Amino acid sequence: MSSKTMLHFLIGAIVTGVGSYYYYYHMKPEIMSEEAKNANSIYDFTVKDTHGEDVSLEKYKGNVVLVVNIASQCGLTKNNYKKLTDLREKYGDKGLKILNFPCNQFGSQMPESDGEAMVCHLRDAKADIGDVFKKVDVNGSNAAPLYQYLKAKQTGTLGSAIKWNFTKFLVNKEGIPVNRYAPTTDPMDIAKDIEKLL
Repeated sequence: MSSKTMLHFLIGAIVTGVGSYYYYYHMKPEIMSEEAKNANSIYDFTVKDTHGEDVSLEKYKGNVVLVVNIASQCGLTKNNYKKLTDLREKYGDKGLKILNFPCNQFGSQMPESDGEAMVCHLRDAKADIGDVFKKVDVNGSNAAPLYQYLKAKQTGTLGSAIKWNFTKFLVNKEGIPVNRYAPTTDPMDIAKDIEKLL
């Protein structure tokens, strides 16, 4: 095993361990909402954009979608912002849409407010990563129904809970989640899976 592979393995193990500890010892139990239970695809959900306006995810019908919970002060932020921007630039015109949901549940690493503060943060970080939505919880009793649905369709290692920032869900053109990637997965490593769906 190369030193680079070993380093990625160790980072992944640490992130998974810390995330699992945080979830199991600090989160209230999650009860799936009726909206999440009854959904047939992501198109059944309406979410709020960063300015608080309703957005029906049906607008993404026919596109391949990558859903990511983002954070501004995580050790994974710089690489993910850059590589998500690269993915959008490479595949955006071919039908890839990246939906970014800020989340402050993991180490309070997304302190920016919604709206202009979020827009300015991403602009300053040169993170042209796609559509940005209102800050949400991804775990626990207040988890966004969309995330309840995604986790039910694509469970992760050691249960369905999101372990840390930058967990990624790949959704096909029919709105069905087909894969889930760990926080440490480089976004460009998802490119081959995206290409198969486009």
